Amino acid sequence: MRLAADHVRVRVPATSANLGPGFDALGLALGVHDELEVRVLDTRDVVVEVTGEGAGEVPDGEAHLVIRALRCALDHVGASRTGLHLVCRNRIPHGRGMGSSAAAVVAGLLAARGLVADPDALDDEVVLRLATRIEGHPDNAAPAIRGGATVAWCEPDGARAVVTDTHAELAPVVLVPGSRLATSTARGLLPATVPHADAAFGAGRAALLVHALGHRPDLLHAATEDRLHQRYRAPAMRETVALVDALRARGVAAVVSGAGPTVLALARRTGDGTTDADDAVRDAVAGTTADSETSTTAGRTAGWSVLTPGIDRHGATVERVAG
Repeated sequence: MRLAADHVRVRVPATSANLGPGFDALGLALGVHDELEVRVLDTRDVVVEVTGEGAGEVPDGEAHLVIRALRCALDHVGASRTGLHLVCRNRIPHGRGMGSSAAAVVAGLLAARGLVADPDALDDEVVLRLATRIEGHPDNAAPAIRGGATVAWCEPDGARAVVTDTHAELAPVVLVPGSRLATSTARGLLPATVPHADAAFGAGRAALLVHALGHRPDLLHAATEDRLHQRYRAPAMRETVALVDALRARGVAAVVSGAGPTVLALARRTGDGTTDADDAVRDAVAGTTADSETSTTAGRTAGWSVLTPGIDRHGATVERVAG
């Protein structure tokens, strides 16, 4: 397949996976975004420029995750290889359980969609399957692609996902620590088996969570109870689990975001623009700063930041840049 454009712009949201009991299945797109541009070069060179999160840390050249994903998509549709100039403006924290690697993968795949002559050859279903092949599981990639809250699963021919309802009052609050945690480390703490009672408990809570997200936010506290992964991962992020416990003791539907160590609180928006989690969060967070992208309130204490980014209901976008 030939390339039909030589310059594209991509925007992709952060995500929070699991949401408590929905391990490797449920995810939510958040209003924090990475933005990137890709230009096709006449040479075989690969140039990568990164500002913001990961600058000076992530690999460059062909080893950069966006480039790897873009190459994967171009190879999938039989497009010829070419030189590339990638410019990334990253806002999604790295190593915090907010889907930064899935965002990079989805961004690369969508950049390829924008470049090729037949974008439908890389539709959302294909992109999800390619992203899952690279990532290993679809829970972050699905909401990054589709937006909103998603339920993802894998079949023999690849990953699939559907968007589920999110209530108008739902307001995610994200508490981000200064420390990082590798997903591989967090996964390494999980046991090969769990008690049958815990599996049954998780299945019931995950089913309830889908209903609570869209229709009964008053049930979110019960619906986010988890026995499958958070306690097993506690030794790698004791402060995170302690914060989750403290918030839940105050009635807040708090969970570990993805593999951690970020904490996600599924709060409810109140009539005056605040949330029902604000008082509990305020007890742990002092001082305020302004979040430049979302124009929301952010606080910081003891290495933690709190954001209220809202839900990204549209997912990743790609546009061709003229000229």
